[in-house]
Amino acid sequence: MTLAYDGTDFAGWQVQKRDRTVQGEVEKALSEINGKPVRIVAAGRTDSGVHARGQVIHFHTEVSIPPEKYALALNTKLPRDVRAMESSQVPDRFHSRFDARLRVYRYYILNAVICPPMFDRYCWTFKRSIDIRKLNELAGTLRGEHDFTTFASAGDPSDNKVRNLTRISFFTRDGFLVFEIAATAFLWKMVRSVLGTLLELEERQAIADEMREILNSRDRSRAGTTAPARGLFLEKVYYHE
Repeated sequence: MTLAYDGTDFAGWQVQKRDRTVQGEVEKALSEINGKPVRIVAAGRTDSGVHARGQVIHFHTEVSIPPEKYALALNTKLPRDVRAMESSQVPDRFHSRFDARLRVYRYYILNAVICPPMFDRYCWTFKRSIDIRKLNELAGTLRGEHDFTTFASAGDPSDNKVRNLTRISFFTRDGFLVFEIAATAFLWKMVRSVLGTLLELEERQAIADEMREILNSRDRSRAGTTAPARGLFLEKVYYHE
């Protein structure tokens, strides 16, 4: 099943004892439909305030709802800020997390003096001018396989912090500056840390070699300010098929 959600009022994806989470709301709705507890597994765990257009989950069910209609049935039980966009039956061996081959995130920046209120929950507003050419020049140094320790949150549990970025670029769309980044997997808060660093280097027109030095230092203190969560979307997850 593919989910879309507005992460503003959630304490992230993963179930927590006291706070409202996306996983908690979806499992609650599925349990109502199934008449018993249902556990779900997601392609990735989004942080508090992060949104999704293409989160993928899997779960087991014995309810005789046609697979392609399951999303519609689930939406009758879900709150307004979470929606099941599509559903299908998959082989028992399918795993939404471990079978994922590429995860694509997009971050939306509004380059304007004033942000219209209907966009405020979904973008980061920048009043100063932004040099897209410089941003892409700097971002290009991160493409490929590297140790991204510099951009991992201090609490990241990963022993191996090597990741392979297959796509990283800035482009404009519908009045927004869009930062797109794709990899098999990411470190905790890595995308927002990379973006914050790129914008700080772009502002002072730093050369690409400085970005390489920051990356290779494996020193978290060399990274820039972490971008706020509200502009980040889990856009799509790709699988082998």
